[in-house]
Amino acid sequence: MEFNDIVQQRRSIRNFKPDPVAQETLDALLSQALESPSSSNSQPFKVAIAQGEIAKQIGAELTDKYWRSTEIQRKPLIQKLIGFLTSDSMPDSDFKPILGKYPGIFQKRRVATGMGLYEVLGIDRKDTKARDEHMAKNFHFFDAPVALFFFVDPRMTHTALVDLGIFMQSLMLGATNEGLGTCAMGALGIWRKPLDKHFNIPTEYKLVCGMALGYPTDAKVNQYRPEKISLQELIIPEA
Repeated sequence: MEFNDIVQQRRSIRNFKPDPVAQETLDALLSQALESPSSSNSQPFKVAIAQGEIAKQIGAELTDKYWRSTEIQRKPLIQKLIGFLTSDSMPDSDFKPILGKYPGIFQKRRVATGMGLYEVLGIDRKDTKARDEHMAKNFHFFDAPVALFFFVDPRMTHTALVDLGIFMQSLMLGATNEGLGTCAMGALGIWRKPLDKHFNIPTEYKLVCGMALGYPTDAKVNQYRPEKISLQELIIPEA
C-alpha cells in the first residue's frame, strides 16, 4: 500500500480471527520495526511474544486477576483495604499508575473516545456489567493469536519510552501493510507476574504495555476510529 493508505487504515482492532500468524511473517515484521530510530541506536527495549498455549495460559491468568481485582475495588472501604493487602490480584505493574484519571482535556478526550466505542458496541455507559465484560476482553487479547509484551530498561529514563513508542508504531504500520491488525494496550502492563512465570525476562527490564496482533474480522467494532485533534490544536503558535 501507499504510505498514506497504511496510516489511514491503521486502527485499534478489537476482534480477531483465530487464524495463526506465520512465524516468518512475525519475524519479518519485528525485523522491519528494528529499523526504527532510537536514542544513539541504544534500542533499550525487549519483547516477549505469547502464542498458542502460552498465550491462552497468560490470558486466563490475567483475566482471573482482572475479575478478582474488580470485585475488590467495588467493596466497602474496609473490605477493599483488606483485599488490597491480602489478594495476589492487585496490580504489580512496573510503572504506576498504569490506568487512572487523566488530567483536564486529556480526560475529556478519553471519555469521548470511550463513549464512541461503547456506542459502536451498543453498550450503555451506565451498564457496568457490559463495560466490565468488554474490559475483560483486553486480558485475553481480544482473542488475537499473538500477544506481545514490551519492556524497557529504565536506566535510559524517558528516552526508552520514546524509543519504544517509535518501535511500536513501526510494528503496527508494518502489520497493517501485511493485512494484519493490532491493538496497543496499556492494560497489559497492569500485571507482570504471569509473564515472569512464562518468560525469562531480565530483571532490570520493566513492563510498559502490550499489543494484540492477528487478522481482523469484519466486526463493526474494527471500523471505529476516534476523532483526532486538528492541526490548530496540535501546533504551538509563535509568541
